[in-house]
Parts: sequence; C-alpha cells; structure tokens
Amino acid sequence: MITNLKGMPYRLADKDIEWVEDTINKMSIEEKIGQLFIVLGKSSNEEYIRNLVEKYHIGGARYTERDPLKILHQNRAFQKYSKTPMFIAANCEDGGSSLCQNGTQVATQAQCGATATLEASYQMGNIGGIEATALGCNWTFSPIVDILFNWRNTIVNTRSFGNEADQVLELAKANIKGLKNSNILASAKHFPGDGVEERDQHLVMGINDLTCEEWDASFGKVYQSLIEDGLETIMIGHIALPAYSRKLRPGILDEEIMPATLAPEITTDLLRKQLGFQGLVVTDASHMGGLLSAKPRNEQLPYAIAAGCDMFLFMHDEEEDFQYMLDGYEKGIISEERLQEALEHILGMKAKLGLHKMKAESLEEATTKLTQIGSAEHLAVAKEIADESITLVKDTQGLLPIDVREKKRAMLYFLESAPVSYADGTDKAKKIVIEELEKAGFQVDVNDSFYDLEQRERSPFNKFKIMTMPTVESFKKQYDVVFVFVHMKGYAQENNVRVKYSAPHSNELPWWINEVPTVCVSLSYTNHLYDLPMMKTFINAYGPTRACIRATVEKITGQSEFKGKFNETVWCNSWDTRY
Repeated sequence: MITNLKGMPYRLADKDIEWVEDTINKMSIEEKIGQLFIVLGKSSNEEYIRNLVEKYHIGGARYTERDPLKILHQNRAFQKYSKTPMFIAANCEDGGSSLCQNGTQVATQAQCGATATLEASYQMGNIGGIEATALGCNWTFSPIVDILFNWRNTIVNTRSFGNEADQVLELAKANIKGLKNSNILASAKHFPGDGVEERDQHLVMGINDLTCEEWDASFGKVYQSLIEDGLETIMIGHIALPAYSRKLRPGILDEEIMPATLAPEITTDLLRKQLGFQGLVVTDASHMGGLLSAKPRNEQLPYAIAAGCDMFLFMHDEEEDFQYMLDGYEKGIISEERLQEALEHILGMKAKLGLHKMKAESLEEATTKLTQIGSAEHLAVAKEIADESITLVKDTQGLLPIDVREKKRAMLYFLESAPVSYADGTDKAKKIVIEELEKAGFQVDVNDSFYDLEQRERSPFNKFKIMTMPTVESFKKQYDVVFVFVHMKGYAQENNVRVKYSAPHSNELPWWINEVPTVCVSLSYTNHLYDLPMMKTFINAYGPTRACIRATVEKITGQSEFKGKFNETVWCNSWDTRY
C-alpha cells in the first residue's frame, strides 16, 4: 500500500483496508481505469445505466435529472449494477436547490458571509447533506473556498463566503460540520483558488497571479487548516498558479505553465507534499474551457491523473475517453504507482463512507426520505437566514423605511438577464417581487422589458416601444416611489456578468432617478453599484427566493431591521458608488 489508510483523512480499520487491497487486486486493468471516471448520467433509463456501468466500470456519477423520484431511481440503479460501490456526487453549494426540483435554497455563500454568526453556513451544510443523501448521494462538491479578491469576478461573487481568508476558513469549517451530520463527503474547491482575476475558468484557463507569499497567507492558509482538520476531498480547478509553478519548476517557460489540473508541481508538489494532503483529488468538470484549451483531449485525461488528480470529472464520449485514459496508461503517462495510489484514494474514501458494507434500502424506505427535501422545517431555516442576511449597503437619501401609507404608488423596473430560450419565459422572480410588494400594500405598475414585449408579440417595432418614456411631470404625479430589482445571472457564457438593459436606449435606464425616490435591490451579484452608482438606496438580497424577497420588502417598509453586513468589494474600487 502506498497510502496510509489508517491515517487522516481515512482512519480505516484493518478489515476496511483489507477490502480496499482485495478489491484493487481483483480488478482488471479496464476496471481500474473505469474507477478514475465520474460520469454525467445523461438518462435515468435503467438499461442505459446498466450498459454504462458494466461496460466502463465507472467510479462515480453525477446526474442531470431534476425530479427527486427519478434521481433516486437513477442513483439506486447505478449502485445496483456496479460491481464496486459508486460515488454519487452532487452540488450543495447553497443547500439543496441545486440538487433537484423543490430542494431548499438555504442561502448563497455570500449570504452566509453577510450574517453575524456561523449558523447560516452550518445550516447550509446540514440541510444540503440531508437532502442530498435522501436522493442517494454520498459526495458533494462543496464548500467553495475561493476568496473574492476581485470585485469584477462574478463566477465567484455570490459563491464565495467573502474577501478575507479567515472569514472563508471559518465559514467553510462550519459548513463542513453541518455536512458531517450526514454520511457524505465534502470537497473544498477550486484549488489553487479562484477570485483573484475576473475571468471564468469555464471559458478560459483561470490564473491566480498571487505571489507565493500572498498565496500562502490566503488560499494556502485556508487549505492547510482544512487539511489539518481532516478534509476528505479537494476539487482541482482549471486554474494556473504561475508563481508556484515557477518556484517549483525553475526554468519553466510561460507557455509551459498549465492549469493545476495538468500541473504536477501544483497538484502533487504543492498540495500533496507541501500541504500534506493525502485525501482524494478530483478534477473540475472536463468540458470547461480552462482544460479544453490546455492540451489535446487524448492528453488531457492521462496527464490529469499523472499530475496527481485521482478522478476525472465527466466524459465527452464514453468509449473515446475511456480509450484515451487506457492508452495513457499503456504509454506510461500514468505510471503503475500513480494508478495504484489513485485507486487507494478512491476505494479508501468509499470504505470511509462504508459503501462496501451498505445494503440497499427498500424503495419504500428510500422514497419516504424524499419528504425531507424542501420540508417546512428547512424552509423555515432559509427564512430565518434571509432575515439575518439582507444588507442595506447605502441609503444616502434617507428614504428608508418607507411608510406605505405615504408612498403607496410604485413603479417596478425589473432588470433581468436575457432568457436562454423563449420557452423559459421571463424571470420567475419578477412575479414574486410583484406579489410581495403588493402584499406589503404597494400599488404596483410594472414596466415592460424588451423580453416581455417579445414574449407577447415578436415585432421589429418593439425596439422603439422600449425606448418610449412618459413625460417627467406625469411620471412624478403618478408614482411615489420606484423600485429597481436587478437579477442578472450567467453561467459559462461570458467571463463576467454586468448590468445589462434589455435593449439599447431602453426606458429602463434610470432617467427618473432625480425625479422620484428610488430603491434598488440586487437579487444576485453584490457588485452592481459599479453600473448603478446613481442609486442612492441600494440593498443586497443575495437570492431570488421567496424568503429573500419577502425579507427585503419587510425591511424596506420597516417591519424588521437590516442585519446583514457587507465587505469593501461592494464599492467596486470606485469613489462614486458610495454616495
């Protein structure tokens, strides 16, 4: 054995270690290669799953289904047909909403950072673990321990606990403590750390350009402490760490610097040797631009394992990728020793979970646990966290709280990202905002966005309709207050997301800002003041959920106090955002 499976983070008994050894020794080379893969299940069809498992001997799976019962059936089928018990992975980044339909969005990580205690982060892990294991999952790719050093970075923004290493570390530990109430592995990500630059590793290779000393005092401090606490798994990002690559590989050329996924000096020398991590390492998703642009596909797979990663996340084409990995082993890119070590880490973690001892629950027992997903108890926790986290960033005009009896007539401008498909319709959060404002007593008129106009009737004249504005005097007579709710969101389409109006010269541009008192609320990113510095009253609500929107309206109307805190990144390094 290469790995000390009695030590941290495995702590296996002799019988469990014996199972790991025996299982590896009995595997064919094809079975060993298969264990290196986590696939993205493209169907819940049982025959599809059976063929996938029996042909490629995969070590783990993620799923694409959203229906909880279908997910449960799919995950049970994976275990049923697998000779070796499988990892079933999920994302519990915000609790349970990423898991399935009706999963509980407990909080975003930024929301946890805005609260005064560790309870929100703990509950995000606790509820996420409960809902994930109810679906048959045993591994979550969370928490995120990226540090928001760069306010422009929106792929990290709401997914980070904050902009300081100590805060990120403290909240990550609380989150993992919550997860540990369930039989599920945690995975800190994205080593060596995102949030320094503004680009998105889904699209390009990320670059963490801190010096070695700066990295040691920030990301290094976070990972070192988590490792010492027994962190089980780490996800490697498609992010380069040039300072350490140059330090650990003297003479390396700039063009030779690779993302950590493919850089042995980062994944093995820095993470394994310098930081002492002996647990399981998984790559970030292999369909991301940060990896795809680094090497040809037939090199990406084996060189990731050779660099020190134990598992490879997702396959493009199962047959082709499996062969690429096998070829890499046969060519010696993956050494016999490295393959053995990876298998010990994989099987060791499966043994730690006790997967080799588990008997399948009856379908009735398993289905009963699905009632925990989105339960009233979990939703009550989310409501409480919303109350603790909603943040008043500024109110330089002294507008709040608003007495609805005096300022009843409201105009709502809802700024949203363009729908990916017309079938998606416009943003569902808009309806919730309208309902909550009306419930509070406001009479709400809603400005049509270009997307609203196009949903009703696609016409070349809509671009002119969206430019139409009322007279200033009529608008002032008609409305007592204007609400601007911003829900910009994006994923793997652009390197960062900024406020974008629905059409050129749109009437959504705040032409009324010096005419009618205005409240601006962000339902997602915390950096919108850079594009909306003219807003004198600005609130970060962190999420588009009913709980967050209701708590925000209650605070606007003085029914409860603002309790959330913000960090300096909200000002976007610009003086004009503060006034």
